[in-house]
Formats: sequence, structure tokens, C-alpha cells
Amino acid sequence: MKPPLLIVAGAKGAVGTTVAAAVAGMKEKTADVLPWLTTAHWIPFHALSGITFAGWDTSDKSVTQSLDGQAILPLEKYRDHAVFLDGLDIRLPPAPALPFREQVRLLDCDFRDFKAAWPDHHPVFINLLPACEAHDLDKCRSLEEISDVAQPFRFPDLPYVLAALQNGIPVVNFTSNRIEFPLVVDEAVKAGLPLCGRDGKTGQTYLKVVIASALKARNLYIDGWYSLNILGNDDGRNLADPRKASGKLDNKTAFLDTILGYRVGERYGHSTHRVSIDYYAPRGDCKEAWDVIDFSGLFGMPMSLRLNLQLRDSILAAPMVVDLAFWMAALHTAGRVGLVPELGFYFKKAVGDDPPVTFQDQMDALARLEKLSRSGKGDRTCLREGKG
Repeated sequence: MKPPLLIVAGAKGAVGTTVAAAVAGMKEKTADVLPWLTTAHWIPFHALSGITFAGWDTSDKSVTQSLDGQAILPLEKYRDHAVFLDGLDIRLPPAPALPFREQVRLLDCDFRDFKAAWPDHHPVFINLLPACEAHDLDKCRSLEEISDVAQPFRFPDLPYVLAALQNGIPVVNFTSNRIEFPLVVDEAVKAGLPLCGRDGKTGQTYLKVVIASALKARNLYIDGWYSLNILGNDDGRNLADPRKASGKLDNKTAFLDTILGYRVGERYGHSTHRVSIDYYAPRGDCKEAWDVIDFSGLFGMPMSLRLNLQLRDSILAAPMVVDLAFWMAALHTAGRVGLVPELGFYFKKAVGDDPPVTFQDQMDALARLEKLSRSGKGDRTCLREGKG
């Protein structure tokens, strides 16, 4: 297995720079990073230590200047890697005003450059762009029609995704923006490439899956679930716009009814699963979340569970991004094509057919996928269906 080359859109954002610092750490101080990777036990060491990073960002600051300003990591965690971090090939993206086709053309050139610069690496595109207003391209019947309809400011991720697929590069969608339109998935299948995810499941939603799965296993009935998040980073500022937050809120709510097998609040005639995200600048990257879960047991007797989580958003997200890069490199090598719903463990929205829903189902799916990935080869049909 070749070491991954993470090609990141949004490379100098909070998550992007934390991923870059993790990549730097894996090269020199592996003990700072490897214990927090879920893939470290089966990825060859040469691939772990050989990982590298490139991409795009609109900021003119260096990576270390960005890390300094974000104050996510203490200085001692990255100052020894400053030469590596500030030497990374991070480019300005195409101007937003450019036509869609021109953006794809320019990004195609960049992807070719990255591949030529690291011929001994396995490139994986990682989408870390901010949430945008949701739009639909399901009715488009050709890529040409998508190019005519998809104005870049409405679909900022799509030029990157199409250019990556044109260059034979697997795609990880870690943002809440939808990219898995039918024609895009068809292009991935035609190119023999895997594509995964929508919206990384870093903290509160991850625990909601665990708790909901546990309550369901005990046949405890959930009457209502109220979730509140406050965060003060760029993600929080961006999500203060209701139009941009709608996709994120949908991703954070839709899974619960699926896990439980009933609509939360059905006895009241309306949904009682509420999720709120508020921007609160003093928190910075330290997100805080509260959950109130009302449920009932024997004889319908009411009970409640209350959680208060204080989380570091980028610290939780960065190792997941690295894990997903290893997964996609391994799955591509093994011949997996199209959407990979088995990676639902990592996402709020697991895209694809019949994704695993409960926490145990997600862990079982990962174990099967690991078996296939470690083999490095396999029948494409078996791989596509998740059979071992």
C-alpha cells in the first residue's frame, strides 16, 4: 500500500491545519498521533509514516501562522515541524467568479501537478469546504448539463470533486454539503473509484448513535430528544446563516428515526427531536453540547438522561480525516468502486445503499471492510456489496 497524499480543499481552516499538524507529527513523533487513529493497527508503517499533504485555501497566511491564529494546538505540538508545514504545496483555488468549466479545468491541472510531484503516493481528495446553501442536481442528465446549471457559488465543492474523479482520485466528503448526485456517483463508478461520506461525525452525533442504539437494545422508548450546540469557530460563524445550516441540521437529525424504527414524537403528532446550533464566539474551537433525552420503560414510566459535552472540534475531526484517507487508498487498491456506506461509522450521513445504522452495525461493517482492505485485492462485485 502506498502512503496517502491528502489533497485538501480548505487546507488552512481549523480542521485542515490540524490535519496538517497530525501529518507532520506522523513523520517524526508518531506517538503523538497513532494512538488516536482507528486504522493504525492494520496500515503498514511505511504508509503511516510516509503520508503527506497538499491542497488549496483562500488564506494568504502560512500554515503555521494559521495554526497560531486558530490557537487550537499548543505551540510545542507543531513548532518543530514548521519547515515541513510551511513548505506544503497549498495553492489559491480558482476565483469564485470563474465559470464552472474553467474551475474544473484549473483544478484538473492542479491535481495533475500534485500527482506528478508525489508519484509514489496514493492521492485522496478530502473536501473540507464550508457548508453552503443546499441545492439539487438530481434531474441533470449529463455532466455537460451539470456544468451549465451548477454555478460555482452554489456548488463550491463540485468542481473539485469532478476534477478529482477525472484524475482517478478517490473522494472523501467530510462536509455537510451534498456531492453524491447520481451523475457524480456514476462518474466515480465509471472511473473505478470509491467515494464516501457526508458530514464527519465528530462528537455529539457520534454519542447520539451510541446512546440511541443502547436504548433501542433495551426496548426503552424515546419520547423526545433535544440537542443544543454552541461553537465559536469559523464553522459556527458559517452555520449562523440558516440557509447554510439546513443541510447540517438535516444530517444531525435524520438518522435517529432510522435507528429506532419509529418517528420520535409520533405519539404527539409531531417530531420531538430538536437540534439547535448557535454561534458563540468566546468558545472558539471548543464546542459545548447539551442533550436532554426523555424516554420511558416498563408500564410507560418516564425517565430522562442529560449529557453535557465539552469538545474540541478539530482535535476530534483531524484523526478521522486521516483515517478516511487510509481507508480510501486501501479500498481503491482493493478494487472498491462507487459509494461506500460501510464507512457510516465516520459520518452523520452515510451515503449509499443500506448503510449500517446502529452503532454495533457500524462496527461490524468496519470489521468486514477492514478484512477486504487488508487483502489488497478482491472481486469487484463482492467488494461493492460488502461481502467477504
